[in-house]
Amino acid sequence: MRPPPDSRAWIDVSATALRANLRQVVEAVGPDPWVVPMVKADGYGLGALDVVRALQPLAPAAWGVASVDEGIALRDGGVVGPIIVFSPTPRQTLRAAVEFDLALAVSDLDALEALIRAAERRGRRARVHVEVDTGMGRAGFPAEAIDVWGSRAGALLRAEAVRWEGLYTHFHSADEVGGPGVDDQLATFGAVVEALDPPPDVRLHTANSAAAFRLGGDAGGARPGIFVYGGGVGRDLPAPRPVAAVRARVVRVVDVEPGATVGYGATHRAEREERWATLAIGYGDGLPRALGNRGHALLAGRKVPLVGRISMDLTVANISGIDGVQPGNVATLVGRDGVDEITIDEVAAQAGTISYEVLTGLTTRLPRIWTELD
Repeated sequence: MRPPPDSRAWIDVSATALRANLRQVVEAVGPDPWVVPMVKADGYGLGALDVVRALQPLAPAAWGVASVDEGIALRDGGVVGPIIVFSPTPRQTLRAAVEFDLALAVSDLDALEALIRAAERRGRRARVHVEVDTGMGRAGFPAEAIDVWGSRAGALLRAEAVRWEGLYTHFHSADEVGGPGVDDQLATFGAVVEALDPPPDVRLHTANSAAAFRLGGDAGGARPGIFVYGGGVGRDLPAPRPVAAVRARVVRVVDVEPGATVGYGATHRAEREERWATLAIGYGDGLPRALGNRGHALLAGRKVPLVGRISMDLTVANISGIDGVQPGNVATLVGRDGVDEITIDEVAAQAGTISYEVLTGLTTRLPRIWTELD
């Protein structure tokens, strides 16, 4: 499927690459893998329902989201399989979580008790994954206080209104070569598992994308995110296939004299005769403003610098020395054109951020054009 003729800018998304990346994670985890692709933040900005549709042939164990609202959106879109809400959930949403059969991660006794009450009122069983904080610090029962909460949690998790499905932790530095803490976190988590003594059917899972490759089958289960969407997860780890390409049309080409300036603040001044191409994309579309005078685009198969500050709707590239560029041509801000490529990680590094933020920051002004989805 190609973009409509009037598209000013868009995102090409490859379902084939998405599936290939998830398949790499599945193979890394080993025999009988338990893998839950994260489709939070609207599928990392690419469209959660389309991501589910693309990955469904691989039969994941469940789908991971960050909020009850995201889980309900999947249900409303026709998703019938297991959905796990991994972030702590406001008490006001517990009733809806039970009603829509969403599994919830719980981080404290109050949350667990409130969820049980919500399930009892609905005459249902609450599906629960218990998060253990082994160093991430943002959510989870504190591992070091297992003597305080362990006995009560163990009793609640075996209540009639509870279906205890999982027990997990989250690594803070699995993407770093020789990163601190992975072994320590695993050991801490293991001590909590021993103390809680969960039933055999409770799934233990620890791995994000990077940890899936570092730990393999020892991870128990994996919750891959950015790797599936084409972002790298460590210099020493396998590289994903690129999934998303950001394109924009050229809307103006102009030759300028020395001394001409471009953009707010006139931060770029031509030192000689230059040719500039205006691209119909800006920070209102999610192109990081930090790429001004720093980032690049591909035009006619060649890498050209972005000059001046990124505007809300427009960006200017210096195409000096490139003949034949005219309005209507397509520039690539992320992705491949000919033999050259700009990766999502390269863009993130130039913008001083991470690939997660670049992807999820792409706004709804950009149509998502999927290929190989069916």
